[in-house]
Amino acid sequence: MMNLIMNDILGTPSILVGLFALIGLLLQRKPIATVVSGTLKTIMGFVIIGAGATVLTGALDIFGQMFTHAFQVPGIIPTNEAIVAAAQSQFGASTALIMVFGMIVNIILARFTPLKYIFLTGHHTLFMACLIAVSLTVGGMSGAPLVIVGSIILGLCMVVFPAILQPYVRQITGSDDFAVGHFGSIGYFVSATIGKWFGNKEKTTEQIKVPQSLGFLRDTSVAVSLTMSIFFIVVALFAGQEYIQTELSGGSNFIVFSLIQAITFAAGVYIILAGVRMLIAEIVPAFKGIAEKWAPNTKPALDCPTVFPFAPNAVIIGFLFSFLAGLLSMFILPAVGLKVIIPGLVPHFFTGAAAGVFGNATGGRRGAMMGAFANGLLISFLPAILLIFLTQFGFGGSTFGDTDFGAVGIIIMGLMKIFGAA
Repeated sequence: MMNLIMNDILGTPSILVGLFALIGLLLQRKPIATVVSGTLKTIMGFVIIGAGATVLTGALDIFGQMFTHAFQVPGIIPTNEAIVAAAQSQFGASTALIMVFGMIVNIILARFTPLKYIFLTGHHTLFMACLIAVSLTVGGMSGAPLVIVGSIILGLCMVVFPAILQPYVRQITGSDDFAVGHFGSIGYFVSATIGKWFGNKEKTTEQIKVPQSLGFLRDTSVAVSLTMSIFFIVVALFAGQEYIQTELSGGSNFIVFSLIQAITFAAGVYIILAGVRMLIAEIVPAFKGIAEKWAPNTKPALDCPTVFPFAPNAVIIGFLFSFLAGLLSMFILPAVGLKVIIPGLVPHFFTGAAAGVFGNATGGRRGAMMGAFANGLLISFLPAILLIFLTQFGFGGSTFGDTDFGAVGIIIMGLMKIFGAA
């Protein structure tokens, strides 16, 4: 039964969010047709986002293999899923307990404090629970104290991070209906702050004028396809025809294969945006039932792609500049004695794109570029510093990718080391 709850319900984002929608609609005493429709559409929205992410990630994985072969760069690609999977044999039980009780702490804090956010990004909740379990264990904690302290830390993360972003989310969306619940928050906050300091929000990425002859570029899917086609074809030329046709394309022409992968990436982005629109349309009204009954005036904190439709141009600009910073970091990291972090396309796309949207909201085009670049530096340096601690516990082959994981892990293990626990 515990396995069913942890893995199949709480561990499945679409079911978790659908469950919240179902409870919310039932608490509002909606007609059965509305309950069924709202619940299924909420789940469907999340499934569509997941399907888009799968399509997009598949294309990015191909790009990553081409890039690694082309430039022969030794290093580590931060992958949340990989390190969580590796840690489950040792930390599975503590991760599960911290996740469940952390969610309860989240609801309690939302009910009784001014931090009125319910964190609904299930997979990131799992990742953070695992990071906290590993960090506290490295620090010398175990048993009930580990679960209690870990749950409190997780619950705090689930309300504090959405809270620091909410002023900027209001600027992005023009409303206060939902928050962003994604553990790349420090990167987004830094991006918005840099945009506020150095940018001009009157000159937004969405006002970029395209000549009439290039009017087709106003279509986001077309613009993404062309941008990624350039990326793929350039890297394919460096990787070489023989490698791609032998190892990746199954014999297909390497240029045609690269072009199809670029368009596949754009299709993934298109699917994600469609899923986001459906999810928001259903979850916000349904969530009111839970908010009114258990935690009045709370907001659902949703995954970072929920802000993508508000500034599609900033999404692409953010990704490109975050990735550029990741490439630059590859040369800086070994110079300062840290392991090389190879820029993973998935974290740079999702967090870089979101950072671009946040930077654009406060600083327009310059904010989107500079803010996303700062995010790219953060998701290169924080994982490299975190890796120093993780290596001590046998996890030197991978590290967590997004900013909040790095910051929380470094703070926990650093403090416990200072106070003699580690």
